[in-house]
Amino acid sequence: MGPGVQDSERAVVAIGVFDGVHRGHRRVVERVVDIARERGARGVAVTFEPHPTEVVRPGSHQPRLSTSRRRTELLAGLGVDEVCVLEFTLELSRMSPGEFVQTVLADRLRAAAVVVGEGFTFGHHAAGDVETLRTLGEKYDFTVEAVPLLDGVSSSGIRERLVAGDVEGATAALGRPHRVEGVVVRGYQRGRQLGFPTANVETPPHTAIPADGVYAGWLECVPVANLPALYEGERWPAAISVGTNPTFEGVPRTVEAYALDRDDLELYGVHVAVDFAARLRGNTRFDSIEALVAQIHADVAETRRLTG
Repeated sequence: MGPGVQDSERAVVAIGVFDGVHRGHRRVVERVVDIARERGARGVAVTFEPHPTEVVRPGSHQPRLSTSRRRTELLAGLGVDEVCVLEFTLELSRMSPGEFVQTVLADRLRAAAVVVGEGFTFGHHAAGDVETLRTLGEKYDFTVEAVPLLDGVSSSGIRERLVAGDVEGATAALGRPHRVEGVVVRGYQRGRQLGFPTANVETPPHTAIPADGVYAGWLECVPVANLPALYEGERWPAAISVGTNPTFEGVPRTVEAYALDRDDLELYGVHVAVDFAARLRGNTRFDSIEALVAQIHADVAETRRLTG
């Protein structure tokens, strides 16, 4: 770094994919904010889009714990001055550790300090690790701090919990309920016919959706560009169904949320978020509509108890 560059012109940088922005990720970013304040520098969180595995291993499609917009929102909420979303390209994936540090950290961000998780790897074939970064930091005039990992907290572990339907475990690792987002589309309207109108949420491809079953949680309207902003910021306790609904044949896998006591909502075309608090039960085939409705009443009562 050239002479005369002041700390206020330089950056303290966190680097990671940060999918889900779980409790471990937050420790890294919050450390960046602390150091940036101490040094009078800019705090920057660097993340990547698309997920690196989709470029390095095409077709792998790692289930995503958060949308790019949500991840950026969560990182910004931790107090950094800037969230830098790098386009992860084949060219970027083929950079050596030294090329990545020079191009991104030194030339682009003017890093004064870099904070990563202790298992951090980077560069072509993940050839660089924390010690590599420290060595390069000496060359390019930045310090490196590795934050210890939290036991049992990782994005892959959270995905495994969701596959098992363990949304309580996912909440513990994330530090907040797991969220699924999407636009409300027209479904079969069977819930409306049964007296429980649901928002049928069309999620983005490769969203990490919990196992089939019935859950308690919340439904929230989240404003995004170019979509209706009805009920902006409103949030309701909700009974949530994930799956194909075995009582009715030929139904594709869906995420549906019934906002408790609200049969007046017009949510078609609105972007919503569904937060999962607890799993109530697995999906069951009922022999009659009456039995199904009785179970829905029980699910709503339990949802009310858990979210009240």
